[in-house]
Amino acid sequence: MNQTETALAERSIFAREIAREAGLKALAFFADRAALTIDTKRNAQDAVTMADRQVELLLRERIRARFPGDGLLGEEFGLEEGRSDFTWVMDPIDGTSPFIFGMDSWCVSIAVIERDRPVIGTIYAPVADEMFVADRGGGASLNGAPLRLGGEATVQNGIVGVGASHRIAPGVVGRFVERLLELEGIFIRNGSGALMLAYVAAGRLAAYWEPHMNAWDCLAGLLIVEEAGGWIHDPREWPSLEAGGLVLAGAAGTRGDMLMLAGLVDQPPAGQPCSPS
Repeated sequence: MNQTETALAERSIFAREIAREAGLKALAFFADRAALTIDTKRNAQDAVTMADRQVELLLRERIRARFPGDGLLGEEFGLEEGRSDFTWVMDPIDGTSPFIFGMDSWCVSIAVIERDRPVIGTIYAPVADEMFVADRGGGASLNGAPLRLGGEATVQNGIVGVGASHRIAPGVVGRFVERLLELEGIFIRNGSGALMLAYVAAGRLAAYWEPHMNAWDCLAGLLIVEEAGGWIHDPREWPSLEAGGLVLAGAAGTRGDMLMLAGLVDQPPAGQPCSPS
């Protein structure tokens, strides 16, 4: 194992350790939600809690102590430039609204990027005790069991995850859903884009679309989908890491229709599944 491989292996193991630690800390807050202080950001639907802040501070503290030269980018405290080629991108609680209202669709999401490319992805869902992980070139797994997507899932026979936020005009989401239903598809939104991407990798969802996501919400999940054998819209096409952008991911059989639904092509690429006639 060369120096780079060793560096990646150390960070991969550590990402799983701190994801679990952070998840258990968040779970303690979840069990005592009545005591949480809840603030808002852009509007009443864009909430942040003491739990979000405390869990991200824990992650930052652990990473700084172990890898002091690495950069840090998180939802609550922004970007801290590093000196190494590695940056940790984290969402302490993805799915804050479900978290606040006592639903279990929330998770801790941690990615490590090397220069501009995600190389480690870890998503931990504490309520279900599910750990989704991936290393670039090393495959993906759920609680240690390999994840490998087949070619059977399509927009028509599976469920498409849909994300939305107040950063995007309502009509954009409405038109996507309308076109999806016209293609005889169905959709779900559980409040956590990171977790829905993990569900794509696990074969629970056929695909996922959100017109704009931030890096901390999706980089881990996108890598996990890729390493499970799915396809993604490359986040390196975003204007910048800090800006975020379009997120598309799915099983192989969804690609043609999802690209059409997202408005990236007028018809499915050659050899790709298409909508029913």
